[in-house]
Amino acid sequence: MHVVLVHGAGGSPASWSLVTPLLEAEGLTFSVADNPSQSLRDDVERVIEIIEAAGDDILLVGHSYGGAVISNAGRHERVRGLVYIAAFAPDQGESVQDIVTRYPAAEVESFMTRGPNGEWLWGDSPAAREALAWDVPAEVWDRREEDHRESADAIFTDLTGEPAWRDLPAWYLLATRDKHIRVEAQRDMAARAGAYVIEVESSHAVPHAAPARVLDVIVRALAAST
Repeated sequence: MHVVLVHGAGGSPASWSLVTPLLEAEGLTFSVADNPSQSLRDDVERVIEIIEAAGDDILLVGHSYGGAVISNAGRHERVRGLVYIAAFAPDQGESVQDIVTRYPAAEVESFMTRGPNGEWLWGDSPAAREALAWDVPAEVWDRREEDHRESADAIFTDLTGEPAWRDLPAWYLLATRDKHIRVEAQRDMAARAGAYVIEVESSHAVPHAAPARVLDVIVRALAAST
């Protein structure tokens, strides 16, 4: 089975830089999406292209906004399972923003502003690192500008179609110290999706803060999906 890793809003393949060596060491085959984060529809289409090129059954793994992408791309006939890493799992007709506004504001919002086109712009300060990404390795934090791209507001407001989690097995790695997606929101989405939940005591940046735990849930999902 082929694993496809899908990064979050404004991320890049570097979002998985600490996970991919672990997958290689396990002898797993995988691809890493490189989505521009300008619209949900475009990002879904890019992932579908990867699925079709892989020529094998697929396990989709999405972090953060990447969960919305895999919820839609997972409707492809080759997809056998979904892994959400502290990720959004929207229902049909629902957007990421709909989910966010259903709960009290997460701590991340105090470090963000809106750009002229409605896009979210990130603050950059020692306080932000301490509050939001205290467990991210220093070398990863120092490369954050190289690995980041601005995302368009459309990825947060585009509506999801029929979600793949209605028909596919799902796993959810829930970050219990997440300051980006409220923990109660993660629990609610995981329950709605019927996902098997595994908890990790980390920040939202789980692929960088706890890559071994990401590997563990991927291996579990592969074993159950083959």
